[in-house]
Amino acid sequence: MPKLLVIIGSTRPTRSADLVIPWLTEKVSQHAAFDAELVDLRDWPLPIFAEHFGTIGDFTDPSYSDPVVKAWNNKIKSADAYVIVTPEYNHSVPGGLKNAIDSVWVSFGFRNKPVAFVSYAGGQTGGVRAIEHLAHVFIEAEAAPIRNSVVIPYVREAFDSSGQPKNPIASAAADIMLDDLAWWTAALATARAAGELPPGTFRLRAALEASN
Repeated sequence: MPKLLVIIGSTRPTRSADLVIPWLTEKVSQHAAFDAELVDLRDWPLPIFAEHFGTIGDFTDPSYSDPVVKAWNNKIKSADAYVIVTPEYNHSVPGGLKNAIDSVWVSFGFRNKPVAFVSYAGGQTGGVRAIEHLAHVFIEAEAAPIRNSVVIPYVREAFDSSGQPKNPIASAAADIMLDDLAWWTAALATARAAGELPPGTFRLRAALEASN
C-alpha cells in the first residue's frame, strides 16, 4: 500500500493546526488507498539549511552535516505521497516548513511524487496564498502538486464541539483531494517503476560537457 506522509508545517506552541489535524487524520484513515503517517515538524529539529557538496559525502548515501538531516531525507524518500498542512504567515508559509522542504537535498526525496495541501488561517482567505507558494516550491523540488486542496478560513471558529468542520465544503474538499492524491500516487508509482529520467540539472550538465 502506498505510504502517505501528512506533514504538519507549523511548530508554534499555540498553532491552530491542532484543531485541523484530528479531523484530517480521521479523513485520511478512512481512505483505503493509503498507509498514512503523521509527521510533526516539532519532532524534527532541523538546522537552518546550510548543506553544500562538502557535507554530502557519498551521493548514493549522503551523510549531510547533521544526522537529523539524513534521517529527514530518508523519511521523505520513503514515502509515495504527501499532504502538507500549513498556516499562512505574511502571505506565505512558515519558515520552518520551507526549511524542511529545502533540507530535502540531493536525495530527491519528493521527486516524481504527488503533494496535496491543507491550509488554514484566522482570516477569510484560509491560507490560499501559502498553497500558491508551496505549489511553486514543490515544482522546483520536481514533485507533482495537485490542484484540489482544502482551505479552512476563520479556523478558530471552523470546527464544532465534536471536532468536525461546521462548513460541509471542507469535508467534501478533503474527499476530493484524497481521491485525486490516490489517483496521482498510483499513476506516478507506475511511471517510476517503468524507469525515471535523471534529474534535469544532471542531464543539462551532461549535455554541456558533451558539447565542449
